[in-house]
Amino acid sequence: MLLALFLSALTSATILPGTSEAALAALIASGEHAVWVLVAVATAGNVIGSLINWWFGLYAEHFKDRRWFPVSPDALDRASQWFGKYGLWSLLLAWLPIIGDPLTLFAGVMRVRLLPFLILVTIGKAARYAMIAGGATGLSNLFLG
Repeated sequence: MLLALFLSALTSATILPGTSEAALAALIASGEHAVWVLVAVATAGNVIGSLINWWFGLYAEHFKDRRWFPVSPDALDRASQWFGKYGLWSLLLAWLPIIGDPLTLFAGVMRVRLLPFLILVTIGKAARYAMIAGGATGLSNLFLG
């Protein structure tokens, strides 16, 4: 079950669909593992998924003029300008739906160094999963006693 949580969190951080929040909540309700272990596994999977986005971002510039590239050159330039404006600290928001995954991709495009990337993304993602775990634990205690 931990592997399933890890893979769900990993895919949730990429363009692939994932249901890591539901998986985390279900595993907390099952009581099979310590909550901190589940948060750590989900965080690790999600950070590695973000790292994949960052890595793709490093090479996005090479492919931006190809017809099959999923982002127009104008949209890529606008997103790069936005990231340049709000900077490195915006990576603390990498956990947000819709904008979080592109943030990690554009961190690669903008050549953010790996260590600051990992530190900021891990802080944001761990905080998110800790909040989800807190809510799931409270609901589990409320309904399951």
